[in-house]
Amino acid sequence: MELTKTFLCFFGMMCALTATGGAEAAERDHFPAASDLTWVSFNFKTILQWGPQPSNFSYTVEFSQLGENRKRNPHCIRTSDTECDLTNDLRLLRATYSADVLSEPLPGVTSDLVEFPFARAPQFNPYTDTLIGRPEFRVEWGEDRTRVRLLVSDPPTPLFREGVMQSIRDVFLKDLHYRVRYNKAGSTGKKEQTSRKSEVEVGGLDRGQSYCFSVAAYLPSRPAERRLGQWSRPQCSGGDRSIFQEFSTGVIAGAIFILLTFLILTLLLVGLWCRCCCRHGDKTSSKEDLAMTHV
Repeated sequence: MELTKTFLCFFGMMCALTATGGAEAAERDHFPAASDLTWVSFNFKTILQWGPQPSNFSYTVEFSQLGENRKRNPHCIRTSDTECDLTNDLRLLRATYSADVLSEPLPGVTSDLVEFPFARAPQFNPYTDTLIGRPEFRVEWGEDRTRVRLLVSDPPTPLFREGVMQSIRDVFLKDLHYRVRYNKAGSTGKKEQTSRKSEVEVGGLDRGQSYCFSVAAYLPSRPAERRLGQWSRPQCSGGDRSIFQEFSTGVIAGAIFILLTFLILTLLLVGLWCRCCCRHGDKTSSKEDLAMTHV
């Protein structure tokens, strides 16, 4: 009877230890799956982002061209980061890619899991999905002041070919257009014009009027919602209008206030300088008079 009780107690203790160990192992091997996987791509600079920030685990990114074997970026293996720069890995710009983010143990830590939790990002195509940034441009007016030529600088990319940095023109070639939006200064009515070239000519302007221009890359081969890049900052120039026509009353008043402030400060500094010089001259004259008195 005593032997049976001893055996039952030992068996109970072993079950409890096994259950505790199993719970600890389950807790140790619990890795939350990543969430909110998002591609952030700007002029072909492409980064995969996700969350949440890991605590007792890490992330590994796997990616592949559709139909090809999966690969890993060496900088995104068992990392605590929540983003991975895949710019140099997505070399075939017209290909479509998929990517998974695996939740794994910390570096140097083992796990009993055979497969780790993962989350899959939306499919991504660099050629059609990257956002094209705002271009820079220069305005040149024609002699008759009714035509203008916009000289657009193609935005650069982080891509290189034979050691030379590529622009978006080098990537898109004839598929790249530029859309120009313009209006008379102070008017809300806007007109648009599209050109295949980086030099855009706009005609039919009113002589003596000032116009504001903005430029954006335009890719007609893309889906409608991704055809237009970011609009440039507007540039306003041209016309023979007076300063009161060219600028608003607030701008003119601000400029006058700044000029008056500068003028007043200048007069104060000149006055202080003259006062110091006069004091120095008076002291010098007093010393000379004293010396002559002693003689």
